[in-house]
Amino acid sequence: MGGLIQPSPAIAERDTSQRTIIIAIVVVVAVVGAIALFLREPPRAVAPPPAYVARLQISDLKMSQAQNFVGANVTYIDGTIANTGDKTVTRAVVRVTFKDPYNQIAQREDLPVRLLQTGGPYPEAIDLAASPLAPGQSKTFRLTFEHISEQWNQAYPEMQITDVVTK
Repeated sequence: MGGLIQPSPAIAERDTSQRTIIIAIVVVVAVVGAIALFLREPPRAVAPPPAYVARLQISDLKMSQAQNFVGANVTYIDGTIANTGDKTVTRAVVRVTFKDPYNQIAQREDLPVRLLQTGGPYPEAIDLAASPLAPGQSKTFRLTFEHISEQWNQAYPEMQITDVVTK
């Protein structure tokens, strides 16, 4: 009858292994949680666009497509950018947002404004710093897209100037 009171060795061994597994899982979860907590980036503060953005106006938008030398479609947005302020603009960045048929964002890109120079055998897009936009001046620009999402609804995208550098 002494054997009925004493636990069998197999049962005691099984209880220890279950505790070990539970403790190991808790430790792994705690380590992963600590690593995730320490490696996350702090939220970035969204800076408002420079005040001079209001002095730049985009108009006369035209879209076109062409095939490049490897056979892929390239989409162009040409337009006019006008400087109604009193400073010379040497750089401007435009956020272009393409929508899908449900009016959701299909693609968003921030591109520098590149001026369209037509002095040679073909139009060439040059950096705004190479030909700054003086006060009261307007020039033709071109934005080039190598790829646009297939979900795009084929309508003109939303365009917003997000950054300006003046001198």
